[in-house]
Amino acid sequence: MSLLTSVDARTSRVDDFHALLDEALHEFLHARQDLATELSAELRGLVLAGGKRIRPTFAWWGWRAAGGAPPVDAVVRAMVALELLQCCALVHDDVMDRSATRRGRPSTHESFAALHRRERWAASARRYGDSAAILVGDLALAWADDALVTAGLPAEALSRAWGPWQAMRTEMIMGQHLDLLAVARREESLEHAVRVAALKTAAYTVERPLHLGAALAGADDDVVGCLRAYGHDIGVAFQLRDDLMGVFGDPSVTGKPVGEDLREGKRTPLMAIALSRAQGRPAAQRVLRRCLESGTVSERTVRDVCALLVELGAVAAVEEHIERLAVSGIAALERAAIDDEARHELVRLAGRAVARTT
Repeated sequence: MSLLTSVDARTSRVDDFHALLDEALHEFLHARQDLATELSAELRGLVLAGGKRIRPTFAWWGWRAAGGAPPVDAVVRAMVALELLQCCALVHDDVMDRSATRRGRPSTHESFAALHRRERWAASARRYGDSAAILVGDLALAWADDALVTAGLPAEALSRAWGPWQAMRTEMIMGQHLDLLAVARREESLEHAVRVAALKTAAYTVERPLHLGAALAGADDDVVGCLRAYGHDIGVAFQLRDDLMGVFGDPSVTGKPVGEDLREGKRTPLMAIALSRAQGRPAAQRVLRRCLESGTVSERTVRDVCALLVELGAVAAVEEHIERLAVSGIAALERAAIDDEARHELVRLAGRAVARTT
């Protein structure tokens, strides 16, 4: 018997939900394995290779927080859409950032480029790799819509969920575009960097998944407002932690080389704070801008920038901001009239999101 046909709404352990979600992911992708064969094989490999399932988990507890009721199997199947949306974002992001690896394995565009070279196909291997990866991301986005629409949700629940789902997709794309603009325009303001973090990560990682889950359960405006306020603050804190890990993180944990974000010239809040604090220190400013603008960053420059980020107090400032966001996010959650078990779990998830080492 399928787990999805026997589960009830009181599934409490996160591991239980992840088992249900993994089964739903396998079922959805297996049913489409003969469609766009080469692209779907890469997509299956990415989705089923693992991952923390952060977005579906927040959606599940948003649904539970608002008193979610059957059909539970349809709700789990709907949350497959969030993993597919995440896959789209990762694949396209890697092309834009020229990232060679993802989760310790070659990124999608690199895998297709390597295939092109092995088979001695015509034209440019890099162009083929990039183009095929874009199509994998497009397929993931198309199938994300399919997963939500075909999950078997009651019509009224699907109608309620469609608003946050539309907003989530648009905000994710807007955030990515703002990220590109920041590099092109040499944007250095902290305000812009935080806005990118709010749209590119916070909205579609925590805030909108919670909103989606709550909408599926028919939550009222007050509950949705509290959950979204919590989701915004915890989501931005999550991205700020990710920025720190992108510079100082363990490659065995992050799946990327040390200092990868520095090599990619990312205009993060961490770098914006450092640039602001380096005013009046021309040598420090030169090192930071060389890292952001040179296109090729040496190991020595990575070490120098890491030291400056600490020396200038940028790392400490980001840590303090993460703490403030965590406190304000939990305060918003405490105001919500929601299920106590879900509240407890969301507090725990917030702690993991803002203090994670994995």
